Amino acid sequence: MHCPELTRSRVQELIEAGLVLVNSRSVKGSHRLRGGERVTAEVQPRPPLRAEPESIPLAILYEDDDVIAVNKPAGMTVHAGAGTTRGTLVNALLGRGQALSRGGDALRPGIVHRLDKDTSGLLVIAKDAASHTHLAEQMKERRTVKRYLVLVEGQMPVPEGVIEAPVGRDPRHRQRMAVLTTAGGGRDARTRFKVLRTARGRSLLEVQLETGRTHQIRVHLAAVHHPVVGDPVYGRPQLPLPPRQFLHAAHLEFAHPISGEWLVFDAPLPKDLAAFLAEWER
Repeated sequence: MHCPELTRSRVQELIEAGLVLVNSRSVKGSHRLRGGERVTAEVQPRPPLRAEPESIPLAILYEDDDVIAVNKPAGMTVHAGAGTTRGTLVNALLGRGQALSRGGDALRPGIVHRLDKDTSGLLVIAKDAASHTHLAEQMKERRTVKRYLVLVEGQMPVPEGVIEAPVGRDPRHRQRMAVLTTAGGGRDARTRFKVLRTARGRSLLEVQLETGRTHQIRVHLAAVHHPVVGDPVYGRPQLPLPPRQFLHAAHLEFAHPISGEWLVFDAPLPKDLAAFLAEWER
């Protein structure tokens, strides 16, 4: 079966929905073809994406009439997208029965900035339009502080430094990002790092984002040949592997959009990464 118009993830969705048949029988994605089978697929349009309230527990660190600070768990997508409609952070927030800013996009109410699905840590959510606008301006003007704990392969050549390189869509692999020249479509990106400790061929870093490009930390560290440990896209598999990519948004600072009060939040490493780190240090 040759279907260049279908992505790998879309084919997987059709298999899971029982719409791909081998000799008129539905199969799992792990099924191996022997040759000579008849494979048919019923390609149905995806249902329209929308944010829907769901009862999902969240770790709320702070909340008032204007903002919410939440510690997102790994494995949770921030909002609905291709192939993902359920179990999102937005759905969990709507499930709490409260209003969120629309921010110009009904799929992403309240969302001012994002984290990858497999990245855990701190996010600030806006409840109204004024708060959303103010927070977005702070981030655009680089007045917020976002720091991450990251375990990378290898020993960094200097104890601290800055990686400055434009980041944009990889022209060869459109689902990935890459370091590009500005003329090649990259946007300016700066990542500041500090080595906390090094052992057994790996380094624990504190990383501070000065810009917020998609996959910026992962792309920048991979570009200097120190990929995030466990990164399935930009990394290289080296044992031992953590249960997921070792990337956690541990620290967040911003000015309250209404009162102006400077708010500071910290989220310790979640249990899965903390256990892996303890084993690594031993």
